[in-house]
Amino acid sequence: MSSEVGAARGYSANKGQLLGRLSRIEGQVAGIRRMVDEDRYCIEVLTQIRAARAALDKVALGLLDDHARHCVIAAPADQQGAKTEELMAAVGRLLH
Repeated sequence: MSSEVGAARGYSANKGQLLGRLSRIEGQVAGIRRMVDEDRYCIEVLTQIRAARAALDKVALGLLDDHARHCVIAAPADQQGAKTEELMAAVGRLLH
């Protein structure tokens, strides 16, 4: 994981949209917590968990796309191999 301070990120252009999605996901998770607190039916809780996971997956795919376009393709030629390996490692972590 890179810790470049002040570097522009691929998602910078749509950061507001990304933060909005994450806020909605936070709301979904809070709703799941309430459902458990209220002893709601297991299948209903599981359905909401799946919805929250799907929303997180969508955010992750968007970040991967932004990273591929901004950080890999736009990288200097001598860094593209390393950036591609970094991207593929991130994809692998998301799949497991």
